[in-house]
Amino acid sequence: MISREPTLERLATAQRMLLEPFGLSETHLSRALAEIATHRVDDADLYFQYTRSEGWSLEEGIVKTGSFSIDQGVGVRAVSGEKTAFAYSDDISEASLLDAARTVRAIGAASGKGRVKVPARKVAASRVLYPGLDPIASLDSTAKVSLLGRVETLARAKDPRVVQVMAGLASEWDVVMVARADGTLAADVRPLVRLSVSVIAEQNGRRESGSGGGGGRFGLAYFDEARIASYVDEAVSAALTNLESRPAPAGEMTVVLGPGWPGILLHEAIGHGLEGDFNRKGSSAFSGRIGKRVAAKGVTVLDDGTLADRRGSLNIDDEGHASQRNVLIEDGILRGYIQDSLNARLMGVKPTGNGRRESYAHVPMPRMTNTYMLGGDKAPEEIVASIKKGLYATNFGGGQVDITSGKFVFSASEAYWVENGKILYPVKGATLVGNGPDALTRVTMIGNDMGLDPGVGTCGKEGQSVPVGVGQPTLRIDGLTVGGTA
Repeated sequence: MISREPTLERLATAQRMLLEPFGLSETHLSRALAEIATHRVDDADLYFQYTRSEGWSLEEGIVKTGSFSIDQGVGVRAVSGEKTAFAYSDDISEASLLDAARTVRAIGAASGKGRVKVPARKVAASRVLYPGLDPIASLDSTAKVSLLGRVETLARAKDPRVVQVMAGLASEWDVVMVARADGTLAADVRPLVRLSVSVIAEQNGRRESGSGGGGGRFGLAYFDEARIASYVDEAVSAALTNLESRPAPAGEMTVVLGPGWPGILLHEAIGHGLEGDFNRKGSSAFSGRIGKRVAAKGVTVLDDGTLADRRGSLNIDDEGHASQRNVLIEDGILRGYIQDSLNARLMGVKPTGNGRRESYAHVPMPRMTNTYMLGGDKAPEEIVASIKKGLYATNFGGGQVDITSGKFVFSASEAYWVENGKILYPVKGATLVGNGPDALTRVTMIGNDMGLDPGVGTCGKEGQSVPVGVGQPTLRIDGLTVGGTA
C-alpha cells in the first residue's frame, strides 16, 4: 500500500467527507469564489466543516448521560477593507454555496469586469502535529463506560471522606477544508479528547471539592491506568486539602504562582491583550508598544500552535495558514501580536496562523493556541522559600479581564499561606486583583520548571469558544493585591 503525503491525505479525507457526498468538486468551489470576485473585495474564503462528537458522564456511580452528534456545513466570507460579510448554511450543496457567495459579495462594489478567473489551485503548507484518527472509534461504548467506572472506584477507595464522584469523557473528530480566493486549498483532520474528574469530600459537616483531568489531540488509549490514577489523585488531594483550608488573608503581598495551569492568568490578563484586532483598533493596553519593554527582564511569552498532540495546537488555522511558534514578548520586550488574515493585512504584517473560529457558522478572528512563558533559572523550592509573608497559588478557577485596561480578577481554587519561606496552611477564597501589563513588570523570580496544562483549556471571545493550552514556570510576583475572606 502506498501512502500519500500527510497534507494531501488530509485534503483527500476532507474532499471525501465534505464534497463528494454532496456532488461537489473543486470546480464548484472555484465557481463560488469567482462569483464573489465579480465584486471588488480584498479577501474571500469558503470554510467547510464536519464534526462528530460524543460525550459520557458519570454521577452517583452510574452513567447518567450519553450524547452523540454530527454537525456539518459551510461558511462563506468576503472581506472589504475592515468590513466582513458572512453567510453560512448546514446545507452543503452547489445552490447554497452560490447563493451564499452572491449574498456576501454585496459588501464590495460591483467591478463591472464580468466573470473573474480564480487563480490556479495550490495546496497550502501545513504541519503534522497529531494523528487523523477518529477518537470516538478508538474505544467501544462498553470500554468507555468501564473507564468512567474505574474513576469512581479509584476515587472512593482513596479516602472515606470522598462522598461524591463525577466524571466525564468527551471525544470529537473534526474535518475542515478551506478554499481561499487566491486559489489556496487547505484541510485538517483534528481529533480531540478530554477526561474530567470532580470529587466532593466531607468532614465534620464541611464539604469541599477538587478536580483533575486532561486530554489532547489523540485517541482514548491515552487514558491508561496510570493516567487515570493521576487524575483521581489530583482531584481527591485538592478536595482533602480544601477541607483543611482557612480564610485567606487580604492585602498587597508577594504571590507565587505554581507551574502549568496557573498560566491561565497569563492567557487572560496578557494573551488577549496581544491579539491583533484589539491592537489594530488601539483598544489594548499593549497597542503601539512593539519594541518597547512591557515586562521584567527574563519574561519571554510565546503563542505556539506547533506543539505535538496539544489541545491548542493546529496543523492549519481556520483560514488555511500553517500554525506557527510566535514569540510575543522576548526578555521583557514586546515583539509582536497574534494575527488572522484580516488584521494582518490592515496592519501591514503577515498572518501568524492564529485565525480561529468555533465552527463553520462563525467568522474567524485572532485567537490564542498554546500560550506560555518560558522557564528561568530558579528552583521552585527557592522561590517559595523567598516569601516572607505571602500567597502560594497552585490552581485557579474562573477569572475576568478588561482588555483595554488590562485589569484582571482571578479566584484561586488551591492556595497556601506562606511565612518565612514555610508553607503553613491551605487558604480558601483568595482572589488575585491586578493589571496584566503591570503584573509582568513585577515578576522577580522565574522557575526552571516550566510546565503546560494537562489539556483542559477552553477560551471564550465574542461568544466563540475554542480549545487552547496554557503554561508557565513557577513565578514570583511582588505587590499583587489579594482579596481574601479573613
